[in-house]
Amino acid sequence: MNSKLLKCVQFRRCLHTSNKALSYAPKALEGIRVLELGQLIAGPFAGTLLAQYGAEVIKIEPPGKGDPLRVWRELDSDGTSPWWRSISRNKKSVTVNLRDKKGQELVRKIADKCDVVIENFKPGTVEKWGLGPEALLETNPSVIFTRVSGYGQTGPYAHRPGFASVCEAMGGFRYITGYPNSAPLRPNISLGDSLAGMNAAFGVLLGLIARNKLAAQNLANSSNKPERTGQVIDVAIYEAVFNMMEGILPAYDRLGTIREPSGTTVTGIVPTNAYLCGDSKYIIIGGNGDSIYKRLMKCANREDLTGGEYESNTGRVKHQEEIDGAIEEWTKSGPSKEILKILEDAGVPAGPIYNIADVAADPQFQARDMLPEVQSNGRPLKIPGITPKLMSTPGKIEWAGPELGEHTEEVLKSILNMNDSEILEYKNKQII
Repeated sequence: MNSKLLKCVQFRRCLHTSNKALSYAPKALEGIRVLELGQLIAGPFAGTLLAQYGAEVIKIEPPGKGDPLRVWRELDSDGTSPWWRSISRNKKSVTVNLRDKKGQELVRKIADKCDVVIENFKPGTVEKWGLGPEALLETNPSVIFTRVSGYGQTGPYAHRPGFASVCEAMGGFRYITGYPNSAPLRPNISLGDSLAGMNAAFGVLLGLIARNKLAAQNLANSSNKPERTGQVIDVAIYEAVFNMMEGILPAYDRLGTIREPSGTTVTGIVPTNAYLCGDSKYIIIGGNGDSIYKRLMKCANREDLTGGEYESNTGRVKHQEEIDGAIEEWTKSGPSKEILKILEDAGVPAGPIYNIADVAADPQFQARDMLPEVQSNGRPLKIPGITPKLMSTPGKIEWAGPELGEHTEEVLKSILNMNDSEILEYKNKQII
């Protein structure tokens, strides 16, 4: 057995042993109840991250139609998007009409029993429903109220609607994508939403940690007056994108430089690019470390480009076209798999460019449990696995995104102690 295969087997054995030994261990977020009022991607993705580590996530959806993402893009034979089954994993679907006064009161009662609230409506919307942070913190002073919007809750643009596409542009990301003197490119995913969702989940965890510290502080102060230990987490999509812009702002502020789009390369780092191989497939090579670069050029039989100015990245930047040309001249001499094997043996970071079919068939994804299956519409469905991986309290995918309103009665009975006749009355009035 080769060393790489052995490592994969050892990792899977570690996961299996860890899960077996800790079958009765609590999940990392077990006991945390989350009320998700958002829809589409940014807010719900935060809920997904929390749910797969054990948080009880109660998702509120409008009766009859549910979250619009249920019918986005490709649809399964049951008319539901497979994407929904993934992003709503481990969540409980509860239908409530938030535009009805009684529905608002119902959600308010559920919120009073929750540790976390997540919402990603346009700023001011939940306040109109009596479900804003000040209202909820008044009756539940320990709640972590997490808000995701395009531009945040303050500032001159707070009132603007903000989708990921627009916020990616304002956050600086779209400007640096694509090629010089051409229209900026957009990635074929809503990257800004996912980044904001990750920021929101991170904010929730910080809020929960801070809540414990504030509670301990209140206890030390021996105050009989209940103190607020919850807080508002304010996430803006454009800021989540902007914070990924590395050193672009400091370079502009100090030197006046404006980072421009650079196609398949990265400004100021050489060599790192996409290179065409003899089988017409592109591969990515990251040979920008000084010692790595020397090994790369040895593979390419171009050690003449490793001395003098070529020894440091600063010097190589001046010769980018020459270096990239020499590398691609070599990569074109053989098929991509052969070239990648040579680079791997030399310790040079390189890899193929995968489409989703390649991902689904790759042994690394399989070995790391990144292609788990859930039951959906009577058949197994692959969805992205859990990351990061916790060895002692790992996350777990319990079920696929639920049917609309699947958990309404369960939640109303278990959390609000409602009986069948009360629930029927709400149904008859089309509140749930």
